Amino acid sequence: MAARPSVLSAAIRASSSSRTHPNCFSSSSSSSSRHVRPFSSTLRNSRPELSSTTNPALGDNGTSNSSNSSNSSNSSTNTTAAGRDKTTHFGFQDGISESEKTERVAGVFHSVAESYDRMNDLMSFGWHRVWKDHFVSSLNPGLSSSSTPPNPQRILDVAGGTGDIAFRMLHHAHVINRNPSVHVTISDINPSMLAVGKQRSLSLPASQQANLSFLEADATSFDAAAVPSGSLDLYTVAFGIRNFSNIPAALREAHRVLRPGGVFACLEFGKVTSPLLDAVYKRWSFAGIPMVGQLVAGDRDSYQYLVESIERFPSQPDFRRMIEEAGFVVGGRGYEDLTGGVAAIHKGMKPL
Repeated sequence: MAARPSVLSAAIRASSSSRTHPNCFSSSSSSSSRHVRPFSSTLRNSRPELSSTTNPALGDNGTSNSSNSSNSSNSSTNTTAAGRDKTTHFGFQDGISESEKTERVAGVFHSVAESYDRMNDLMSFGWHRVWKDHFVSSLNPGLSSSSTPPNPQRILDVAGGTGDIAFRMLHHAHVINRNPSVHVTISDINPSMLAVGKQRSLSLPASQQANLSFLEADATSFDAAAVPSGSLDLYTVAFGIRNFSNIPAALREAHRVLRPGGVFACLEFGKVTSPLLDAVYKRWSFAGIPMVGQLVAGDRDSYQYLVESIERFPSQPDFRRMIEEAGFVVGGRGYEDLTGGVAAIHKGMKPL
């Protein structure tokens, strides 16, 4: 883990507004400081490459589409006066069609796939690991009642290409909660990101590999055969939803694929609450991150886009409203700020 510069660390300590608020729908009483052991990247050649366009682990219970029909508005998506084509933004560029944004984002993540995990450490000074560990602990995958055998759990990790969240989920369920019946599907629209995740998955224990599958898909419109309605217990997305071409559509699709009582959980960048931390954070984001992207990954433009996409993402209260408009029940505050709002965890439950 890269060392944290003294200025940024001092600002983070001074902000200390990252108090933990009770997470709605959390089944965990574990401390946010619980450390999930990092996974080795050592490869084993005995495991065949995983692929799936349909995923039998998700099942098909024939549940009808239960998406909420509310006409939610997305501040970043509009309809042109000349026709019905929807437009959105790509970073700070407005008036981009949704299809063009999808293509551009695909290009960004194809470019950064190989260096993505290393750059996450450099860009966040290792904080992304702390946030992800806490995110997974707060969801407590694999927690079972006194039932024997343990209850199976079906999890879809969206935009999860390299496996950072999915591998933590499997470790937590299988090792901490000792529930081997938890299955995780990693979904991503980008085959380059999935390829990295498939390679990394070869270092997992065999029991965890057997409960992991991959799906190349667009999160705004899953194939109903691959992800049937009402088939999931938990839908997670970490640092990915801000890149979607149509966020309200993705939220409605999340609502469709979850069973009643299922949970939508999102870890995403937020709006910083401390003026001091915000000033330091933005200076680093706009001056430092693109420069590091150029030096380490040879790609300044992709990391410039990623910084701009963070700036354009809705505030925590605004995103909470979008989750509600998609049909989810949001309890209490609805989100938990991490590191003074640099990141935030959002949760919603599909009504019973």
